[in-house]
Amino acid sequence: MADTAAAPGDERDDKIYFPEPLTQAVVIRRPNRFIIDVDIEGKPVACHCPTTGRIGNLVVDGVPCLLSRSRSSTRKTPYTVEALSVDPPGTPRPAWIGINQTAANRYVEQALRSGLLPQIVTAESVQREVRLGGSRLDFLVNSDTYVEVKTPLDNLQVTLGEHVRTRPRPPLASTDRLVKHIGELGRSLEAHERAILLVCFLYDNPGFRVQQSSRHADVRAQVSQAVHRGVEIWQVNFELDRTGVRVSRQHELTPQFVG
Repeated sequence: MADTAAAPGDERDDKIYFPEPLTQAVVIRRPNRFIIDVDIEGKPVACHCPTTGRIGNLVVDGVPCLLSRSRSSTRKTPYTVEALSVDPPGTPRPAWIGINQTAANRYVEQALRSGLLPQIVTAESVQREVRLGGSRLDFLVNSDTYVEVKTPLDNLQVTLGEHVRTRPRPPLASTDRLVKHIGELGRSLEAHERAILLVCFLYDNPGFRVQQSSRHADVRAQVSQAVHRGVEIWQVNFELDRTGVRVSRQHELTPQFVG
């Protein structure tokens, strides 16, 4: 599913539009990591699940969802589940939680190219998948700013009502993984380069909360070294509806990691 930003000068040019509106349905069950069965107007349909991991601690059975239609005639699953909602049943305009982590990179690229992330970086050029040290990073902006996108889903920072069923939370690893990437970025940077670890949420997360690690002193030292070399940690939120996504928040997280 290719996404498009509105043309410059269009009054809607702050939104990234889907090729066609998403279809609303209801989840029946998630039988395995790759499939989510949904109810589309009374008909059960097996859909592609774009994330193989946990979606927070949610039991997704019975929650509303948004689907994108595949344009491939040979694909076994005709739809991909793009988002879920944990709002109470019957909410007229539910808030959606995007779960397509691959799509998040497309949204970030469109936002960079369309000038929708001015607090983070003003992009004059954007290259995809560039090497830095032993890693391949998502984007190189303006030939000197590396951007690596992370879209955590294992710890959803949303309020859940009593109507939402949950599972016990596993030990959190997302912060440790972020710290690992921060350290790798810092060790690979040359002088006068900048690197941004962009923590991306496909829902309205008011502010990412860093989980305390049992190795907090070591973690803080690693991050401080990386920040000194030019690494920054930023958050961007995209709010999603049936027609597209819009940047809703962008702010720096670096002080949380070094404070």
